[in-house]
Amino acid sequence: MTTPVHQPTSADPHDVIDAVQNPVRKADANVLLDMMEEVTGQVPRVWNPSIIGFGQYHYRYATGREGDAAAVGFSPRTAHLVLYGLTYGDHVEPLLAALGKHRRGAGCLYVNKLEDIDVSVLQRLVRQGYEYTMSTLHSP
Repeated sequence: MTTPVHQPTSADPHDVIDAVQNPVRKADANVLLDMMEEVTGQVPRVWNPSIIGFGQYHYRYATGREGDAAAVGFSPRTAHLVLYGLTYGDHVEPLLAALGKHRRGAGCLYVNKLEDIDVSVLQRLVRQGYEYTMSTLHSP
């Protein structure tokens, strides 16, 4: 059995953010850290290699592969802020249409800076994404 790529670490989320070179991305990451912690009620945790996640769920595929992942989270990458866990469920399309400038990837959203989006819509996406993941995707 292979070891999952994304595993929780003992790294401090603030250290991940402090290592970000771009001052706007660093400031945005601090806003996301506070906002996601407040919305989810979960303590932030770094997942290998640099995803700051909130909450944890267990997944199990029909193939038998299983593991754990952050319910929602973000990574302050060099080119973009990458947001995870916000694109699942029927509720997302109207919110994504109202979010502002972003690009959708496979299971994630790419945002250049928070100034480009409506943060109140992002808060709703985080809340609904977290609730959906924990109630629908979680396989104890």
